[in-house]
Order: sequence, then C-alpha cells, then structure tokens
Amino acid sequence: QVQLVESGGGLVQAGGSLRLSCAASGRTFSSYTMGWFRQAPGKEREFVALVTWSGNTFYPNSVKGRFTISRDNAKNTVYLQMNSLKPEDTAVYYCAACVSRAYVTTENSYDYWGQGTQVTVSS
Repeated sequence: QVQLVESGGGLVQAGGSLRLSCAASGRTFSSYTMGWFRQAPGKEREFVALVTWSGNTFYPNSVKGRFTISRDNAKNTVYLQMNSLKPEDTAVYYCAACVSRAYVTTENSYDYWGQGTQVTVSS
C-alpha cells in the first residue's frame, strides 16, 4: 500500500508562484511514475505533469514552460513548482503514483492517489 500526502496549496495572486509537495510512503518509491492532476469545480480531472522513475518529464501545453515537476527519491517526495500562475489554474491538485513505471497521462493508469490540495489563483 502506498500513501500520498500533498501539501503547499494556498491562495496566490495571478503571476505568482507556489510549490506543491507530495510525500509518499513505500520503499519502492523510486521505481514509480509520479503524476500531478488537477480538478476545477464542475470540470473533469486533468493531467498536469509526470516524472518517470528515470527522471523523464512530460507536460500538457496548458502548463508547459510554467510548471516543473521533480522528485527527490531520498525523501520519497515529488514536487510541482508552479510559476506565472493564472486564475484558470485554480483547482484541487492531486498527486498520484503509477507502480508499473509506465509513461502515462490518463488517471485510470495511476494506482494510488493523495487527498488533494487546493490552489486558488486570484485575478
């Protein structure tokens, strides 16, 4: 069983930055693909970023160049640095783990999820 706990959300003005953290339990964290997703009110959950066990990253166009995902395997933690935030980035952000090492962007490919952390960007 893997437990994921997100932190770092909050209220920020447009153009500002936040860094989200996701602490994971489990001795094989370094082998997981880790992802971040978000869900805005009334919308479906959407993919935001992933980092594979080997350090490869991938982003959708909506956040590319503004968001950076990274991982620290020694701390069993994955981060999401969010810069140049926009009001449309407002959502609950979720951390997720895929134990199969796959390079995947669909939520049903992820095995474990955190409880989410709220990010609100004011205009």
